[in-house]
Amino acid sequence: MIKLIVTGGTIDKRYNELNGELYFPETHLPAMLQQSRCKLDIDLQSLMLKDSLNMTEADREALRQVCSATDAEQIIITHGTDTMVDSAGYLAKTITDKTIVLVGAMVPYMVSQSDALFNLGCAVVAVQLLPAGIYITMNGKVFAWDKVIKDRQAGEFKGSTQHLS
Repeated sequence: MIKLIVTGGTIDKRYNELNGELYFPETHLPAMLQQSRCKLDIDLQSLMLKDSLNMTEADREALRQVCSATDAEQIIITHGTDTMVDSAGYLAKTITDKTIVLVGAMVPYMVSQSDALFNLGCAVVAVQLLPAGIYITMNGKVFAWDKVIKDRQAGEFKGSTQHLS
């Protein structure tokens, strides 16, 4: 079984046509898994729907507790890209016996030309193949959490990619 924890981020945002802002009415992950025809045993848990810039230490601790408490050894976390590396580092301090993959999107799932489905698919495959550790996957690349940065100008994550073996 794979545990899929929702924390929010751009992947789950929706565009408000009246005021032009992005907001969180609900998670889109069930629809994304259905659209992707994912047939794996996935335990979906909505922990929060937050922009990662608004995540607090208490939010990260709640995330750590859920990851530690689950019997699942394979965990995917949807997360905003701005502080994804920070949350990964927080988890890495105490969790060493599980494979955890953080994933997000640069464009919301509900917006045309989104990278959300592709990124989620990469995370689903990566979590099954990687050894225990904390990883980030974005745009077809898998990174160890401590070997990646978000290049805001380029709009992508850069660093040393993790090779699957």
